[in-house]
Amino acid sequence: MINFNTIKAALGNGEFFLEYLPTVAIERNRCIGAEALIRWRRQSEVVLPESFIPIVENTPLSGVITYWVIDTVAQELGDWLRANDGIQLSINVPPEVLGRGGLEYAARKSGLMDVANKLVLEVTERGIPDKLGLDALNLAGGTGVRIALDDFGMDDANLVLLSRIKVDIVKIHKSFAEQMLDKNWSTTKIHGLSALVRTTNLDVIVEGIETPAQVEILREAGIKFAQGWYFSPSISAKAFEAYFYAHQ
Repeated sequence: MINFNTIKAALGNGEFFLEYLPTVAIERNRCIGAEALIRWRRQSEVVLPESFIPIVENTPLSGVITYWVIDTVAQELGDWLRANDGIQLSINVPPEVLGRGGLEYAARKSGLMDVANKLVLEVTERGIPDKLGLDALNLAGGTGVRIALDDFGMDDANLVLLSRIKVDIVKIHKSFAEQMLDKNWSTTKIHGLSALVRTTNLDVIVEGIETPAQVEILREAGIKFAQGWYFSPSISAKAFEAYFYAHQ
């Protein structure tokens, strides 16, 4: 059974590990970075974050896990970040830890603040933070860190969020890519996304790309960046570095 106590024990026992999902510039199939994703090696199975992260949301353990991710990224890919320009490494950040000081402290302690301009903090549209968190996001640009709005849906409510938060990147939820596989898919459905690219300075990344047909739709719409199994599944730090250098 997975509960708060088993998750806390797993962190103390070193059962968590990271994988990295490459982010690709689709025009030349060039890797520009990755998103760090937490995994739990629980006995003989690997548990994905959707099975345990919701349990620790809005608890002190949420922050502890986030700081562990920062430390691990620094250990595994710190040298890669320092050695390469024009790259980005994304870290998912729960809104409850924003604006409390611990995030910046963890980044400085790990040494990642030295490469702040290569870091992206991803926050989800379903968990927009309070005023302290909003202020922290809106001030983050001064450190060089970029902000991504994750799991973004193309509806009016979410578009309003873009006026509240100074984001640099919008990540389109994988359900959008799944719709492209529907036999009734119409390219008119991508007009709103194409307009977002044309009329803002935002980078747009579409998640969940699995087929060449989806890539072609994005290319024709002017979408530059994507993630998904068509390019690569999430992989270890060592495998990611090999993938990165092979796709330049």
